[in-house]
Amino acid sequence: MSVTTPRRRRARTAALLALVLATAGACNADGAGTGEPGTVKIGLLASLSGTYQAVGKELRDGFELYLDTHERKLGGHTVDLVVADEGNGAPTAVPAATKLLKQDRVAALTGIVGGGSMAAVYPLLNETKVPFVGSNGRPELKDVSRVWHTSYLSDEPGAAIAQHVRDTVKGPVYAIGPDYQGGWDELRGFTDAFAKAGGTLANPDGKTTFTPFPSTTNFTPYFARIKASGAAAVYTFYAGSAAVDFVKQYAQSEIRDLPLYAAGFLTEGGVLDAQGEAARDIYSVLNYSPDLDNAENREFVAAWKAKHDGSPTTYAMASYDAAAVLDRAIGAAGDTPTPESINEAIARLGQISSPRGTWQFSATTHSPVQKWYLRQVRQDGRALSNTVVGDLATVGR
Repeated sequence: MSVTTPRRRRARTAALLALVLATAGACNADGAGTGEPGTVKIGLLASLSGTYQAVGKELRDGFELYLDTHERKLGGHTVDLVVADEGNGAPTAVPAATKLLKQDRVAALTGIVGGGSMAAVYPLLNETKVPFVGSNGRPELKDVSRVWHTSYLSDEPGAAIAQHVRDTVKGPVYAIGPDYQGGWDELRGFTDAFAKAGGTLANPDGKTTFTPFPSTTNFTPYFARIKASGAAAVYTFYAGSAAVDFVKQYAQSEIRDLPLYAAGFLTEGGVLDAQGEAARDIYSVLNYSPDLDNAENREFVAAWKAKHDGSPTTYAMASYDAAAVLDRAIGAAGDTPTPESINEAIARLGQISSPRGTWQFSATTHSPVQKWYLRQVRQDGRALSNTVVGDLATVGR
């Protein structure tokens, strides 16, 4: 048995005190880790595995691109970026977010692909009082005091294109999408606005057909139902691998000649490459296209292409903008930014210059007030591309 002398006890006490002080020095007043002096810790939660892996990687890469083109700093502080995998939804998103918020003690959180993940992580944000700058769609929330989004509310794409579909399609439209939070929101946005515009759904019960998620990979039985309904066109929302399956099977189905309208995620990014010729002529609605002609977009596209194959997506753009928002907010939050001071600074940002065009946060929803664009999959040189063919509504006021 060893004997601890008073001198040893004093030494251990001093060492413990030094450790406590060092730990306290690594946390700001709100308990969020700032790491080494002059650094700020940011958490990024995105689907790096599962159905929406491609989307999650775009969120990560868009944020990383901003850091790479800004000396890896936000607001003058070197960034310690902690990345975690959201997976397929709430069961994996919640433990990953818990680690970022409670163990890593990030000063702000960004990312999140799925609406279900967002709804599940939301209570953690309120508990830890950490601001969230999301970069993909989200459902409506009662309290958005610490929740901001640089992308859109999940019902806005459908709402933005509904009037155009009503004016263009001569007959009823069949609505179909995945059976989960994002699908419910995306299709509700279209069907509510479409009905208000005087449109009629071809679905026999007058309600959207929802396909089991993520298990549905064979859409052929649903195409038979659409054929039987007498629909004059189809409106849908799918993303990731489900979008590839849907589009390829649609092009080979008995309804392939029906005009297909969609939230832009159906043909966005790498899924368009995987869909190939099957995606030609699909119309979609989105808040961004890489062919938009403004200085910020030209700079963004050039920087993206210098590091990646292909053109940037709305996912990458929104995450790039999330980093830009945090850059300005952290810079305005003082020498030792805290979650509270960062959140307060975001509220004061005003107009934000972006590759999509200038936008600003809605005072009530904390999502962008922004223009939406009508796109069509067309030939662009040797490849198919989502080409802007018109302006749609400005949504989010």
